[in-house]
Amino acid sequence: MNNFFRGIIAAWGAKKLGGGCLSTIVIFVVIYMLLGKCNNDPRAETIKSKPVAVCGKASRP
Repeated sequence: MNNFFRGIIAAWGAKKLGGGCLSTIVIFVVIYMLLGKCNNDPRAETIKSKPVAVCGKASRP
């Protein structure tokens, strides 16, 4: 997720859920960190394209 949108969403959530100054900051940090972990797919980094045999010839997709 884009850092700009993470910050916007975390700020909106912290504003809605936070009661005071300190709790708003803590909630912002928690939401920001959780949104950063949303797109961390460990398989996405290890998947690589493999050559595909078409009529006896190797070609890359």
